[in-house]
Amino acid sequence: MKIGVPREIKNHEYRVGMTPAAVHELVGQGHEVFVETHAGAAIGFSDDDYRQAGAQILQAAAEVFDAVELIVKVKEPQAEERARLSEGQTLFTYLHLAPDKPQTDDLVASGATCIAYETVTDRKGRLPLLAPMSEVAGRMSIQAGAHCLERSVGGRGVLLGGVPGVAAARVTIVGGGVVGQNALAMAVGMGAQVTVLDRDMDVLRSLDHLYGNRITTLFSTAHTLDQAVTESDLVVGSVLIPGASAPKLITRDMIRRMPEGSVLVDVAIDQGGCAETSKPTTHADPTYMVDGVVHYCVANMPGAVARTSTLALNNVTLPFISAIANKGADQAMTDDPHLLAGLNVYDGKVTYKEVAEATGHPYTDPATLLGI
Repeated sequence: MKIGVPREIKNHEYRVGMTPAAVHELVGQGHEVFVETHAGAAIGFSDDDYRQAGAQILQAAAEVFDAVELIVKVKEPQAEERARLSEGQTLFTYLHLAPDKPQTDDLVASGATCIAYETVTDRKGRLPLLAPMSEVAGRMSIQAGAHCLERSVGGRGVLLGGVPGVAAARVTIVGGGVVGQNALAMAVGMGAQVTVLDRDMDVLRSLDHLYGNRITTLFSTAHTLDQAVTESDLVVGSVLIPGASAPKLITRDMIRRMPEGSVLVDVAIDQGGCAETSKPTTHADPTYMVDGVVHYCVANMPGAVARTSTLALNNVTLPFISAIANKGADQAMTDDPHLLAGLNVYDGKVTYKEVAEATGHPYTDPATLLGI
């Protein structure tokens, strides 16, 4: 199969869909890989590295799209990339379609097969291709939040871990999933006072067993969420409903009653955000103020640590890329229900129920389309 790796063009996005090591694996399996020039240069992967791995280097994204059957990316295709997609091609990348109707419309119109990293599952119902980026984003959320608490960027002027004789910052993490657990590890490690809210008692029990009295766990209700958020110096929103828009759990009224100069880091912004006041930002301009609260809502947080993120992502995507390349997308999805769960758009139809509901497209069962 002919596989393409275009350079990412989203603002300050330096990750790349395949490392030279991944290219070497695919070429060794008999496939052709076409990489856009400088696709990995920002994170230390030169064109020569890709050539030595067996890739062919092309000078423009349009050449890559025109030459290949399978396109492997990191972030959702931007408008100019979507215009290059065509029927018969397969796109394998993060999509986050539910809050993005224009992208969904364009992918439907393209006729391409579009498989989303974030909805591929595993045998335990987890999201293995989302997990490494959630781990990165969770850890970064505390790092970014600690910086935003500095007075020079509009924060309260609070040191996350405090010092002897001065209380540490109060951190609330909304959601105890992969993002929340990684944020928790960082916040506890930095000495903050941490509260975690979730509606899954098994999650709360697990976290309590792990951290004991170093943290506070709360079952999430309207009351406990309101109290925790409005008393916090830093709030991390890490709520996820696979494939669907994030619920707006943090209200404008809660934001208004937070301390002046406190910080919200909304890691759920890729799926629309879990606060009513959240809107996507970029690494070039990451924050804005609402009612005196610093909002950090960068939609591609792991892009800031692009080398680590790329290596972590390739570790989990490579087996799926190999399956698609070796069998073809249709057969690979027929053989693997977990890869099939990643199918969001196929032959002009939306095949993921939550995306269809959020964007107003009719839903089509993917198994029916594939004759399974």
